[in-house]
Amino acid sequence: MTGNPQTNSPSTGRAPDDARNSGADSGARARLRTAVELGLPSTIADLCALVRIPSVSWAAFDPAHVAASADAVAALVRGLDVFESVDIVQAGIGPSSTGTSTELGQPAILASRAARNGRPTVLLYAHHDVQPPGKDEDWESDPFTPTVRGDRLYGRGAADDKAGVMAHVASIRALVAAVGPDFDLGIALFIEGEEEFGSRSFATFLDENREALRGDVIVVADSNNWDINTPAITTALRGNVTLRLTVRTLAHASHSGMFGGAVPDAMLATIKLLATLYHEDGSVAVAGLTSIDVPTPDYSEDQLRAETGLLPGVSPIGHGSILSRIWSQPALTVTGIDAPTVDNASNTLTPAITVRLSTRIAPGQSAVHAATAIETHLRENAPFGAVVEIDDVDTGEPFLVDTSGWAVTDARSAMTDAWGVPPVDIGVGGSIPFIADLVRVFPAAQILVTGVEDPDSRAHSPNESLHLGVFKRAVLSEAFLLGSLNDRTGH
Repeated sequence: MTGNPQTNSPSTGRAPDDARNSGADSGARARLRTAVELGLPSTIADLCALVRIPSVSWAAFDPAHVAASADAVAALVRGLDVFESVDIVQAGIGPSSTGTSTELGQPAILASRAARNGRPTVLLYAHHDVQPPGKDEDWESDPFTPTVRGDRLYGRGAADDKAGVMAHVASIRALVAAVGPDFDLGIALFIEGEEEFGSRSFATFLDENREALRGDVIVVADSNNWDINTPAITTALRGNVTLRLTVRTLAHASHSGMFGGAVPDAMLATIKLLATLYHEDGSVAVAGLTSIDVPTPDYSEDQLRAETGLLPGVSPIGHGSILSRIWSQPALTVTGIDAPTVDNASNTLTPAITVRLSTRIAPGQSAVHAATAIETHLRENAPFGAVVEIDDVDTGEPFLVDTSGWAVTDARSAMTDAWGVPPVDIGVGGSIPFIADLVRVFPAAQILVTGVEDPDSRAHSPNESLHLGVFKRAVLSEAFLLGSLNDRTGH
């Protein structure tokens, strides 16, 4: 495997003539290009229909919407008329004492067709569930009313990851239009229904449907591109450790005037404990969390400010190149605090504070080891002898993609022809923990992490959007890749 997040510079401009003229617009690829362009209006219409379904998979939301989304996706997949089976499947989340699952995950779509005549099989993954929309007032248009403004389609899930679902559907449609429905490529399709809620049944789903999902190549369409003009293959992903931290100092609340100054309240202890997690420059100060040293493309502070909304006068944190801080160093974020609200604050010493911590860990580190390091730090640095409780720990493994296989070569060719410039190899600061499960179950498969997003997509945030030009090129890239795989023998 390689940890190098960049082999092609994003500033290389258009692809060399020999790359662009290597059959990109002749034969099957010309037919694929035409099919994608002719099918784009219906593809976008189908995407809009999916965006209208508020398929939030979190426990506090109505699961009927996720079920409706699964039905809609299954109908699209059945309409392709190329799969031997298309099913809506729910897998167990956890085993009971008798070995059977006690709770089912959200519905996923599973479809498959067998390869013929020595062709490979490709497993296409995306997810149809979405993040909660947040506050309606933070959106410029209703989050579940797909709205086009300029070159972008706005709506929750428009990019993450219903566009990934439609990239798979549209590329298969194009393949059928270009070569006919009786092609030899084997395809397994797995559209998950709970990625945004931790993929809790993912491992069980893989184990229970191992043969139907087995592929020589796995395409995970849930990542980013370098910008709206340059495609990317994600080669490095950080892992994650999330946990709930409770800090206690008192058996009950006490009057802050009568005892303040002598008795440490839980808020004071929590603030001091959280401060120990960081160096002065804002980088993570937890012993045992590791980094990797990899080259990164040029990425300026101005670009960081533009893409994140960093306010004037507020400085970036950390050290090293900006992309190394995001791709190959750990990061720790306090994502939530349960404490008295300002409106309901009374003059008391708070007995307990609860915090949600989210840590991104660098590729190459074990998530279990990282979790142990974080817990050790929190317990050893608790001020004033405060009682520290840690629970609800969740871990996800980081990932480094092996870029030496023929599937990556085919993907680079497909992207270069579709976009007009070669792809950039990138790292991503976020996590896709289930990839570790894919590697466990299918160790011989070549994994490609692609996507339809760009730096302005704002996935998970208000005003999430999809750049329609990026989407068209992403669909075309995958159609070219499927065409290449359909022509491949002796793999």
